[in-house]
Amino acid sequence: MKPIYQQEELVEGLATQFLVQSFSDRVLVLVTQLGKVGCLIQATLPQTIQLPRFSTSSTDDRIIPPPPPPSVELTPLLGHPPTPELHTFYNLLAAQLSTIVWCLEGGGDGSFGLKRPIVVGIALKQNQDLETLYKSLVDALVKLLGNN
Repeated sequence: MKPIYQQEELVEGLATQFLVQSFSDRVLVLVTQLGKVGCLIQATLPQTIQLPRFSTSSTDDRIIPPPPPPSVELTPLLGHPPTPELHTFYNLLAAQLSTIVWCLEGGGDGSFGLKRPIVVGIALKQNQDLETLYKSLVDALVKLLGNN
């Protein structure tokens, strides 16, 4: 994995900045529509867990990352989602974005590659359709990391 990826994407019509920075001991993933770090959540995964492979959608050739493994451990580090209702959404998004990074660090082949802790910063505008937002953010990160 390169040391840093940075890109702005339109996600559901909103400018969304993505930053993925690799450090020796962990990876930082920031996703913001507000221009700030937001809520920080650390995701960890045991080194012994083998991740499944990415797949491709049969209808639109979209690359689909595997779901987060049940053994992902999430630790809130700083801040909290803006509403209690968004707590589960932020945790699910942090686990999924971390899984994408882990899979791509391991070559995307389900290998036992490095599984450094991932610190995910999320700062999103409220009142969006969460299902559509989730899919769009996941697709944007896969595109960003997969094309570099």
